[in-house]
Amino acid sequence: MGKVSPPSIKYIINAQFVAEGVVEKPDVIGAIFGQTEGLLGEELELRELQKKGKIGRINATLEVKESKTIGAIEIPTSIDKAETTIIAAAIETIDRVGPCDAKFEIKNIEDVRSGKREYIVERAKKLLEKLNGNVPELKEIERDIVNHARTSRIKEYGRELLPAGPDIDKTKEIIIVEGRADVLNLLRYSLKNAIAMNGTVIPRTVKELSKKKEAVLFVDGDRGGILIATDAINTTNIDFIARAPDGKEVEELTEKEIIICLRNKLGIDEFIKKYMKKNLKSRIMPKSTKAKTTRRFIKEEKIEKEEQKPRELNEQDKDILKDYLDQIRGTKNILMIDFELKIIKKVSSSEITRTLYWLKKRNKKVLALVMDITVTYSIIKAAEKINCQYIVARNFATTSDKIELLSF
Repeated sequence: MGKVSPPSIKYIINAQFVAEGVVEKPDVIGAIFGQTEGLLGEELELRELQKKGKIGRINATLEVKESKTIGAIEIPTSIDKAETTIIAAAIETIDRVGPCDAKFEIKNIEDVRSGKREYIVERAKKLLEKLNGNVPELKEIERDIVNHARTSRIKEYGRELLPAGPDIDKTKEIIIVEGRADVLNLLRYSLKNAIAMNGTVIPRTVKELSKKKEAVLFVDGDRGGILIATDAINTTNIDFIARAPDGKEVEELTEKEIIICLRNKLGIDEFIKKYMKKNLKSRIMPKSTKAKTTRRFIKEEKIEKEEQKPRELNEQDKDILKDYLDQIRGTKNILMIDFELKIIKKVSSSEITRTLYWLKKRNKKVLALVMDITVTYSIIKAAEKINCQYIVARNFATTSDKIELLSF
C-alpha cells in the first residue's frame, strides 16, 4: 500500500464513527475502501489514489463502550482542496462496519500547510529583525556622515598644538576642556569654539586666549575636575565654570546634557562657595601667583565692603522709573539703571544672572533694576551682591530686607 510523503501532505481528513457492536480496525479500513468503491469514479477511487501516493495510510483508533465501538479516523491527502472535500463527503455515506450498523461524521479537514505558513511568518519576522539590526537606517548613516564632517575639522592651535574647534578665533567666547576627546564630542554637536588643555595644567595659549575672550571652563564631574577648576581660578582669567554631572566625563555627554551643563554654568564666586572648601584656594595656590592673586581678592573684597551711599527717590525719579517700566511692558526685558537714572544695559530675562555677575566683576554701580517679569528670590539675591538699592516691577514672588521693592 502506498504512502504519502510527509512533506507533500496538504490536508488531513478527521472523521469519527459509532458502530452498533464490537468491530476491529480491519473492519473499519475495509468499510472505507469497500463502501466508497465505484462511488466517485476512477479518478477518485481510494485504492488507486493510495497506489499513486495521493492518499496516505489511513489511521484508525477504536474504543469499545457498552457494546458499541467508538473510533476516530485520519486520512492524509496530497490532492487539491475540492477533491479532498469530495472524499470527505463520501466517507459520511458509510453506514456499516462489518456486521454492524455505523454512522460516520467528518469532524474537520485540517490544512497542514497553515501550520507551515504560521512557522514561515514567525521565522520571517525573526530573520527580518536580525537583518534590520545589521543594516543601519538612513538617518544613522546621515548622522555618521555629519559627525565625521564635523569632527574631521578639529585643528591644532597655538605653540602647544592644542586640539581646538575650527571657530576658536572667530567667536567671542571659548570653551576650555581637558582633552581631545572632549573637543570631538562638542564638535559632534556643533560647538566649534572649544579648546583642550591636553592635561591638567592650563597651557600658556589658553591663558592668553582667556584674556581676550570670555572663557568658560568645562570640567568632568569628578574630583579631578574640581582640582583643575581650582588651579584655573588662581592662574587663568576664566569667567565661568561648567561641570559635567557627577561621575560623568565631558567626552561621554549627550547633546542635551552638554546644553544643560553650559546653561547652568557658575560664576567664580558661586563655584567656590558650592564646590571648594573654605581657604582651599589659598592652601593650594602656587607661590609664583599667590601674592598677585591675593592682592586681587583683597581688592575685590575691599570694593564689596564699601557701601554705596543710599539715594533717596523723589516723585520725579519714581515717574522716570515708571516710564522705563512702561517702555518694556510685554517684552520680558530688564533694564539696569545707574545713579543718574540712565540705562546702563538692557537684557532679556534669561541673561539676568550672568549680566549681574558681569556688572559686579567690572564694579559697575547699579541704582535700580526695572523688569517686566516676576521678581524671584534668586534675582533679589543676585541684585543684593551688586548693592542694588531698588527693584521696579509689577509682581514680586518674595520680599527683601536690603533692597526696596517698588511696584507701579
